[in-house]
Amino acid sequence: MATNPYYWYLPCDHAFLVDRSPENVPKPPPQQGAVGWAAPLKAVSANRQEVVLTVQGTGPETVILEDLHVRVVSSGPALDWNQYVMGNGCGGQVDTKSFDVSLDLGTPTATPIGGQRDFPYSVSESDAEVFHVTAHTSGQDVRWYLELEWSSGGRHEVTRVDDHGRPFRTSASRDASSYAYPLGGDGGWELVEGD
Repeated sequence: MATNPYYWYLPCDHAFLVDRSPENVPKPPPQQGAVGWAAPLKAVSANRQEVVLTVQGTGPETVILEDLHVRVVSSGPALDWNQYVMGNGCGGQVDTKSFDVSLDLGTPTATPIGGQRDFPYSVSESDAEVFHVTAHTSGQDVRWYLELEWSSGGRHEVTRVDDHGRPFRTSASRDASSYAYPLGGDGGWELVEGD
């Protein structure tokens, strides 16, 4: 199983909260560099976070993916940090089949959206599945992870899905203003006032 904790289809679809001034934040990374950019800054996904799971069997037997559970480790007030958008000047977004998670609910669940059916699924060595899980919050700072329940033959297990051993972390931003880095520009971050 492979996990991408910071996926975005368009750069303006993702923002991070960083407890630093714009002069001390490097320019935004390409998506494949997001982990290396976010980790040293202790950046937190702002408002929403899309996690992509790629699941594939490792042997000749079919694996049944029974269910996907959301587990909240902690929840507190939204972070009062600066918001940095990963791109500027983007167009419309393309819908993907995904699961939606409202972290503001007392017991968040992964709900299928975009016409995607709910669990169970099956995978094998030659047949993988890719799941997009979009978690969002409008007022909290939430640490969370997923549990993938699966069975194969006589085995029934639960695999934790997280950010390389740490919970995912998603926080609402305190206001709508953000910093954006002009496409093709090298002039640094520019403040974009919110509505």
